[in-house]
Amino acid sequence: MPNPPRTRTAALTATALLVSALLAGCSDDDSGDEDLTAQELSWKDCPAPTQAQGGGGSPSPLPGGGTWQCATMKAPRDWDEPKGDTIELALIRARPSGDDSSRIGSLIFNFGGPGSSGVTTLPSFGQTYEKLRTRYDLVSFDPRGVGRSEPVRCENDQQLDAHFQQDATPDDAAERTELLNTTKEFNAACEENSEGMLPHVRTTDAARDLDLMRQVLGDDKLHYFGISYGTELGGVYAHLFPENVGRAVFDAVVDPTHTPEQNALGQAAGFQLALDNFAEDCASKAEGCPIGSTAADVKERIAKLLKDLDSKPIPGVFPRELTETAATSGILEALYSKDFWQYLTQGLVQAYDGDGTILSTLADSANGRRENGEYSNIIPANVAINCADEKPRYTAEYVERKLPEFRAASNLFGDALAWTMLSCTDWPVAGAADRPAVSAAGSAPILVVGNTGDPATPYEGARKMVRALGKGVGVELTYKGEGHGAYNSKNKCVQDAANGYLLDGTVPAAGTVCS
Repeated sequence: MPNPPRTRTAALTATALLVSALLAGCSDDDSGDEDLTAQELSWKDCPAPTQAQGGGGSPSPLPGGGTWQCATMKAPRDWDEPKGDTIELALIRARPSGDDSSRIGSLIFNFGGPGSSGVTTLPSFGQTYEKLRTRYDLVSFDPRGVGRSEPVRCENDQQLDAHFQQDATPDDAAERTELLNTTKEFNAACEENSEGMLPHVRTTDAARDLDLMRQVLGDDKLHYFGISYGTELGGVYAHLFPENVGRAVFDAVVDPTHTPEQNALGQAAGFQLALDNFAEDCASKAEGCPIGSTAADVKERIAKLLKDLDSKPIPGVFPRELTETAATSGILEALYSKDFWQYLTQGLVQAYDGDGTILSTLADSANGRRENGEYSNIIPANVAINCADEKPRYTAEYVERKLPEFRAASNLFGDALAWTMLSCTDWPVAGAADRPAVSAAGSAPILVVGNTGDPATPYEGARKMVRALGKGVGVELTYKGEGHGAYNSKNKCVQDAANGYLLDGTVPAAGTVCS
């Protein structure tokens, strides 16, 4: 089913999208009176990523010849019982390229999802953040339930293939029943295969892990760079530990005032805006647009393709077919970044000729499927963290009543995003709250960067995050651009503002606009 993570990391590449990874270990030994803040990490050259992290090879050497180093940190399995059983969280770091006298400390990244492996993501974008390495250890991690950090596990690879092929926009009672049953089966498999971790993957748990990490790394303050869902995690951390916030940047900002329904509705409008911009861009090209003569024509042909695929799929990545569901997922994936618009154009041209390979590959990227058929745990982790966080549980009848509202936001994506509200309906663990608590009176300033063309975390969320953080905490910066996130667009104005704060402590003027 089209189950795009609620928010995704800002910088996407064709290979980085196929995230997956191996299982990580947990220690079931009682930690007794062990002071976890005093633990010493054993940093070593990084191994190849596991299946749950996304697979592939070990990270490439750093500029100048250094290597990425990896370690594991013990954390309580249950933060309500901090002296009980522990789990191991996977960390990665790159040591500073500057001299020790200028070192500020560690800068910890979370790239979003929820469910993205920071251990594999940070090296793939390391060059983008190289300037920040002059004064920081660049650090990221697999949050609990993700990648190598006691990963949530649900269905096997063959079951996931079938799960993501199902009709996720039911047209009648039979299709609706099938969607409900397959969702229930997926959720039951998560409970059966995740070794008791489902109650312990809330964002508040990850925030407490962050504060433990800060202490273990030897920092008085948490210096932090959160992207997408990473902004929600950062906001929750600031709420719990405002006095421990150092220099922090939030990019591609989650709206903390929204319920899950409002998030899904906001994404419907956001992805429709991105599609509108894609269609306008294609139609404006001097050499012509191969998928339509006008922007309206482009969108009409895409809508017809999806309708046709609902009744008659075409060949996709062998031996699977490109269904309406897979094509929708592939289109959504390509709209995360303007860099992917060329692949969306190629994929649509190919699909109109009866070949769904490119769109199917994009859908696989969204779902964490590698070419060898193995899946990462990004979708299981995404569902588990969202459902542990979010209290509302929606019914099929409720979704049906809301369909007109979603279709008004996007006639192309409204149905698909509305039905994703069923993801947590039969989840075995109760959700924590309607909305995350992010008020952070007493925190140091936090730079909050919103992108006017962001499809996954619409621009309005940045301003609402600023207000929710509280007076004197959030500092808003606007980027007039396309795609999910701003810093990784390589816009000099955005990067100079963020770097100036993180490296020199210079807070940009509130309301700064970059274009």
